[in-house]
Amino acid sequence: MKEFSHIDPTGEVRMVDVSSKEPMKRTATAAGTVFLAAGTISMMKEGLLKKGDPLACARVAGIMAAKKTADLIPLCRPLPIDHIEIGFAVGEDRIDIEAAVVTIARTGVEMEALTAVSAAALTIYDMCKAVDKDMTIGGIRLAGKKKEKI
Repeated sequence: MKEFSHIDPTGEVRMVDVSSKEPMKRTATAAGTVFLAAGTISMMKEGLLKKGDPLACARVAGIMAAKKTADLIPLCRPLPIDHIEIGFAVGEDRIDIEAAVVTIARTGVEMEALTAVSAAALTIYDMCKAVDKDMTIGGIRLAGKKKEKI
């Protein structure tokens, strides 16, 4: 098992020094799921939810959240986000969410992708809660990451 990079030798929390790393193109993909009643999915598809289109709103919320990750997670550093893609797969009783985030930086964008999925899921929950009291959010995870020399 590796050591925690955010803990110094005395056990204190620290921000990792990445100043000696080379900037690279870094991509991270995260995923998660909102589980809803089939009736809620039907209402969404028919445009019957009073708050509007949950997926359109969730896409914007995910993008905004990814850009604000450093404001939410204490040891994340602000990164220049070059691209964010958020997609949804609507099933009979679920909405699967995937977010891909790209940057050119000295450190990765895993937290930004995870934050995007989380905010998108919470937004769907918020927009559907009036008609579905049994929704759950789950499976939020890092689905992949890569880095490329530039």
